[in-house]
Amino acid sequence: MIKKIDHIGIAVKSIEKARKFYEGVLGMNVTEIEEVPEQKVKVAFLPTGDSELELLESTDPDGPIAKFIAAKGEGIQHIALRVDDIEQALAELKEKGVRLIDEKPRRGAGGARIAFIHPKATFGTLVELCERDD
Repeated sequence: MIKKIDHIGIAVKSIEKARKFYEGVLGMNVTEIEEVPEQKVKVAFLPTGDSELELLESTDPDGPIAKFIAAKGEGIQHIALRVDDIEQALAELKEKGVRLIDEKPRRGAGGARIAFIHPKATFGTLVELCERDD
């Protein structure tokens, strides 16, 4: 079902401040910055090898990233796993009794179709399933 780690989502208060570290210190490059209004977030992508880091900045004080930072501070918010067919993956997980946040895919950054598995099903880690058209 899982092809690879698609990306690791990192919640930050400011993409611009975080970007200075990732680009200036680690030598990575932001390839794209995008806003995803449905998720109340601005996203910056930093490719690394066969996956990416995804910096997530809240665009709304009541958005999920703002709430995450308020509760846990900045840091890894989720791990995204690439799948070929997100509907099939969700159906298989549901059939196996896995607790899901999303039973149907939604639009994510970069044109991906995404769905989240509840952290209680994954031993405390928010896992995103991600299907891309590439």
